[in-house]
Amino acid sequence: MYQKLMNRDFSLVVIGQIISLFGNAILRFALPLYLLDRTGSTALFGTVLAISMIPMILFSPIAGMVADRVNRRNIMVALDFITALLVVAFGFLSGAGNASVLIAVMLVCLSVIQAFYQPAVQASIPVLSCEENLLKSNAIINQVQALSSLLGPILGGLLYTVWGLTPVVWASAASFFVSAVMEIFIHIPFQKLDSSGGVLATVKNDLKESLHFMTRERPIILKVLVFVSLFNLFLSAMVTVGVPSFIKVSLQLPDSLYSLTQGLLAGGALAGGILTGALASRLSLRQMHLVLLAAALVLLPMGFSLLMGAPAMVSYVIITACGFLFMAMGTLFSVMMLSFLQKETPNHLIGKVIAYVLALAMCSQPVGQAMYGFLFEALSESTYVIIFAGVLIASVTALVSKKTFGSLSQLETAEAN
Repeated sequence: MYQKLMNRDFSLVVIGQIISLFGNAILRFALPLYLLDRTGSTALFGTVLAISMIPMILFSPIAGMVADRVNRRNIMVALDFITALLVVAFGFLSGAGNASVLIAVMLVCLSVIQAFYQPAVQASIPVLSCEENLLKSNAIINQVQALSSLLGPILGGLLYTVWGLTPVVWASAASFFVSAVMEIFIHIPFQKLDSSGGVLATVKNDLKESLHFMTRERPIILKVLVFVSLFNLFLSAMVTVGVPSFIKVSLQLPDSLYSLTQGLLAGGALAGGILTGALASRLSLRQMHLVLLAAALVLLPMGFSLLMGAPAMVSYVIITACGFLFMAMGTLFSVMMLSFLQKETPNHLIGKVIAYVLALAMCSQPVGQAMYGFLFEALSESTYVIIFAGVLIASVTALVSKKTFGSLSQLETAEAN
């Protein structure tokens, strides 16, 4: 049965996401930047980013089970309230010394919360949207994430540059609190699953059922994840660590320009979401290897600008433009894959399967972030070599994945018929 795209509950989820993700964006922008400013070490910067992602990977399987067995609205409300309290506590403790340790702990806590929050949101979309609107609904959620990431760094950079870390912390806490209050009024259909046999037996059965689905019923999902993980290891991690390293360390540019770049990178993700929604009827999974290839190749001008020793502002513009295009390609790919996953997965498994997929896809990224943190510090005079090597490996990965994405497209077509 057809369902209006922007119905009441989906609209409230979208608004709540805007507010919550806005607070998350300004905080996640300011904390690593504060750490990089204090230490000047890209190795420490990359290591802290890597450590902060580990809980996301470890807790995602548990979070998926929770998302399938607990009212998803309640999960979102509780986590936003908890995050607001944690940020307030950080605000009071941030002047007590050991800033590096405190920031690492805070980023880890945010990662744990995000591990439980995202499966709840993603698993809610199929029950709030009809199948005809699923791709557009995912595109909207991704646009919301991108918009928050676009505005968050801009305001966060302004607040941080003018007044320091403190106003960023309090603005973030307020955002999480307001989001939690708004989410109380969302109604997400929920059917309680049988949990007889105790907690351990339930966990075991849930794990067994979801893994059976991924390994026996849809093994193609795991094949795709191998390519995504390699791409994250050699390219996504390089962009995450490399962009701030280039702008802040190599080019010695001010925080205001770095915050503008972060905003424009989010603008690229927003553009990718808009493009996905506009081309929803024309996009095919068969084309996804080309999207990955394009995401790799658009970073080549970044390497050439550093190789040729272009003026700082010229390199800055090229790095920012390359990052914008990379994020647009990445968002288009993510929305397509997530929509396929939601269509293929039964509702009682969707939270667990999405959580496992997110965890497995991210496994390689912390390794890549730590690796690139040390590489950019060790080869600070030849960073273009790192970029070219990453682009080459990611391009080969994209070309090899062609057959797998073709099989994915055939499966989608067969089931549609």
